[in-house]
Amino acid sequence: MSTGALLRRATRGSTALRGGRVRRLTPYQVFGLLFWLLMTLAYWRVPPCCEAGLHAAAVARLRAGLTDTAVSPYVLAQGALARLTGLTGWQLLRVGGPLNLLVLLTGLGRLVRVLTPRPWAPVLALAFLSLLWGTRPAWGGGSLALLPLTGSLGYPSAFALGLTLWAWALTGARARDLRRVRYVGPSGLRSLSGYAALGLLYGTVALIDPVTGVGAAAGAVAFVAGWQRGWRAAVWGRWALMCAVAAAAPAFGTHARVPPPSVFGAYGPYAGSGGLGELAGLTGQCWLALLGLPALWLRARRAGGSAPRGSVGPPAWRDPLVLLFALGCLVLVCGRLVGLLGLVLLAPQCALAVELAAERPWPGWRGVLGWAAAGGVCVGFLAAQAGAVVPRSVDPVGFAQPPRWPSYDWAARHIGPGEPVVTDAYYAVRLLPGYGIDLADGHDHRPRVRWLLLTRQERLPAEAVVVDWSRRTGEVLARLTRTGDASPVPLVTRSVTR
Repeated sequence: MSTGALLRRATRGSTALRGGRVRRLTPYQVFGLLFWLLMTLAYWRVPPCCEAGLHAAAVARLRAGLTDTAVSPYVLAQGALARLTGLTGWQLLRVGGPLNLLVLLTGLGRLVRVLTPRPWAPVLALAFLSLLWGTRPAWGGGSLALLPLTGSLGYPSAFALGLTLWAWALTGARARDLRRVRYVGPSGLRSLSGYAALGLLYGTVALIDPVTGVGAAAGAVAFVAGWQRGWRAAVWGRWALMCAVAAAAPAFGTHARVPPPSVFGAYGPYAGSGGLGELAGLTGQCWLALLGLPALWLRARRAGGSAPRGSVGPPAWRDPLVLLFALGCLVLVCGRLVGLLGLVLLAPQCALAVELAAERPWPGWRGVLGWAAAGGVCVGFLAAQAGAVVPRSVDPVGFAQPPRWPSYDWAARHIGPGEPVVTDAYYAVRLLPGYGIDLADGHDHRPRVRWLLLTRQERLPAEAVVVDWSRRTGEVLARLTRTGDASPVPLVTRSVTR
């Protein structure tokens, strides 16, 4: 018997099965859990607003048994869950927020681990993606910035963003192929089923949110073109299979309904598409993320220096993050899809995190880059993101706060599901459909129109009776007393007095 065996300490208890090793939490698991708890509480603190009424309305329709051909798999799953549990659309939005955040955090951690094994890189990436944006507050989905997350965490676009991060991580792992493969095919490559499943994942992203699907496709091209080596027929066939499945999924499925740009204009620049003027106006909302451009330049330089002879394409572009940023900017400008801004800026933010996670001692230029990133994080948090986690009641300086729209529970308890309401109130038009209530205009000829919701500047018609009112907004819910004929609903006249 060897001396090492005699001197080996005996292990007792549950650790004996693992040779005495106790698995410790990684830095990202600790900080990711704290981030998840903080943002979940912040999301639940902010009342529903903006696009939330549209998503809750889609769930309410499915819960009532009304079919709609223009819904995504995400909304279908929510509708099925609503029918099984009896939860409303608003409640499912609240429940879906923490689940979407979990998908986002796990996807980000997996993606950064594919880029580098450095343990602190995912933590820095999470900090940069949530804080390193701009000095002008923004609102909307499509990013991990703190302030927009407080309102968009329950949207399908947040879930699609998380699936995109997972898809990129799996694509990068297969393209780079540094890990040991357990099961291989006759050609020594990974099985075809994995590539088909990956294509199905990309197709699901496109079904849930078509705008995010475009960005996911650009990222897939970047990771495959940047890392895949040894191109031959079997390799081409596997990636072609992934593309075919990804293209077939939206063709045989139903796309998510995208509201018109006029509706998106009320929700902020991240929500949909806009013109070039809108793109130029995003500088104040994202200029701090450009601190990661030096890190991208370093990655391009290293890729150019290590490219093998005979490789296809410019060697300086054989880095996936460099390609992702270039392709993302191209799609963002040419397609005018402002909703892709978060995915485009992910490249410099992650490149900066990977660079600053290197072991010490640092060269002088990396120290300067680190101090610049730390300053950018502080400026971004104080100027634009602090209001997401600092309540207004304890706000010492007046940070930019998330919008706090009024609730219409006081009106929904009087109106039955599916009953039409005539209103032109800004908030009511966007939130009442979430309660399963139909909206009608003043020229509606349906005999069953019997409800009016008036602002404080509108005069009550003679044939209406006040049922309830809101103390916060001053809006009045009135019931029409004569609706037996098919005459139009009386138009509400404006009054300058309250």
